[in-house]
Amino acid sequence: MIQTIGEGTRGNGWAGIGWLLLLAVQLLAMGVVPASAAPKAVPWSFWTANDPAGQVRVDHGLWDRFLKKYVVANHPSGVNRVRYASVTPEDRKALDDYLQRLQGVDVTRLNRSEQKSYWIDLYNAVTVKVVLDHYPVKSIRDINISPGLFSSGPWGSKLLTIQGQKVSLDDIEHRILRPLWKDNRVHYAVNCASLGCPNLQPEAYTTENSEALLLSSIYDWFQGDFGGSEESVLRHLQRYSNPELATRLKEFGGKISYDYDWRINEQ
Repeated sequence: MIQTIGEGTRGNGWAGIGWLLLLAVQLLAMGVVPASAAPKAVPWSFWTANDPAGQVRVDHGLWDRFLKKYVVANHPSGVNRVRYASVTPEDRKALDDYLQRLQGVDVTRLNRSEQKSYWIDLYNAVTVKVVLDHYPVKSIRDINISPGLFSSGPWGSKLLTIQGQKVSLDDIEHRILRPLWKDNRVHYAVNCASLGCPNLQPEAYTTENSEALLLSSIYDWFQGDFGGSEESVLRHLQRYSNPELATRLKEFGGKISYDYDWRINEQ
């Protein structure tokens, strides 16, 4: 195909390729290229190790206090908001200290339940820190710190070092949480700092509360995690709905439509 484009003069060919690359970049920036091609869940074998009898509990107190102070729950829009502009220097330092502590945890010595809440809280705390580090920003996709020509957002950047391993947000979601737990409800827990995301909860995840807290375009992007079809998505929704909504979903015969709002989830 490159030879066909370049047929005639070599200069015209390279100009054509350059134009196509420029067009692709512009489409990505405009959000015209669909985001439905979510990364595949590929397990990272290093993080499969765990201690079933482990009694160690990770202290998420700093993160819990941050969330209780800055997450506005029960917003009229139905989307929890974060008061990024109000975060004090002291609380930013507390968040940095929390992330430093979590990077010092021997994760492979935790039991599986404790590991799960560890990775969820770590993901959400790093996301909030990234936004704060670049605030004000209209969308997290504008924080282009991921490697790669066509990459956008912070998700591919190796922001963490844990047990000698360089770890990114994409690693946590697509190489650890999704493939190792195979619990599609984790999509309700990890937050991407956008209005279209599942809500950032006003409390930290722990071994004790995770089951209660784990109860959008998420079903479009990760449909494979919910059975691979719209029918299976509806069955999943029925399973966790109240009786009235479950009945309505069971009778629903239409097509599911999706939308995603990438604007930052700020107050």
